[in-house]
Amino acid sequence: MKTRPFKQVDVFTDAPYLGNPLAVVLDGTGLSTDEMQHFAHWTNLSETTFLLPPTPEAAAQGADYQVRIFTTAYEMPFAGHPTLGSCHAWLEAGGQPRHPEFIVQQCPVGLVRIRHSAQPIAFAAPALKRSPATPDSVVSLRAALGLNPAQVLAAQHLNNGPRHFGLLLDRDQTVQQIEPDPAALRAWMLAHDISGVGVASVDQPGHDHGLIKRSNREARAFVGNAPTLAQVNVRFFANDVVVIEDPITGSFNASLAQWLIADGLAPKTYTATQGIRLGRFGQVQIAQDETGQVWVGGASVTCINGTVNL
Repeated sequence: MKTRPFKQVDVFTDAPYLGNPLAVVLDGTGLSTDEMQHFAHWTNLSETTFLLPPTPEAAAQGADYQVRIFTTAYEMPFAGHPTLGSCHAWLEAGGQPRHPEFIVQQCPVGLVRIRHSAQPIAFAAPALKRSPATPDSVVSLRAALGLNPAQVLAAQHLNNGPRHFGLLLDRDQTVQQIEPDPAALRAWMLAHDISGVGVASVDQPGHDHGLIKRSNREARAFVGNAPTLAQVNVRFFANDVVVIEDPITGSFNASLAQWLIADGLAPKTYTATQGIRLGRFGQVQIAQDETGQVWVGGASVTCINGTVNL
């Protein structure tokens, strides 16, 4: 075993213990895939990451570091809260970006840009592949989630590395009141080769929101002096051995934003809130720039500093 620097950070929050925790092993060199997976299972967190030097090919394209991302059961090609949390940990540990504006992260989905020139840091949403859902698949998913037909406004297959399925629901109360049947939901995800199902509602500006009371201070810092921001209320259910509901899900929020903005279902700038039913209050800042690139931002805070023997 080797003593390795380690951090546990809370992502999509600036207040400890209200976001999504992430274990970060800052030196994953020499570890096998099985050893990484075993440790990720042991941490019992939704994700654990291992930082490595970039491959020579990725370094030649500007990569600053490589990250491998594990749930308790499998390795992921990309995930949002591990991207931001790992970048936060890398910077806090003394990482020096090669570019004045962007950090470039290597992961199995490719090279991901992370904007660090403004706070909070934000990653460029990876390219999205999406397709409409079949009516039969939506019927069976509605049953697993306990929804009636009038509560589902739109549905979409979303793939930005992880294969997600998104439902746009009629209002935030519908999102928060869902009580899924875990066995039926997992069976549906396995049958459709889906890693997670996300539900969301859009609360347009001017609506008296009864669930989200926190100010938009972070959002205003992220997008500048923007007009009143719409809120998007999100929950995400994962196909995982241990975790069924994820506190805050960056990869799903990225694909959700690309879908909703492209179809005119949400504005180009908004704040997504996730984790309320779990006692969390994650804030995900979404902004589409003039080139059409969607950026997904959020604060991170370190909760544990130390070493781990691996």
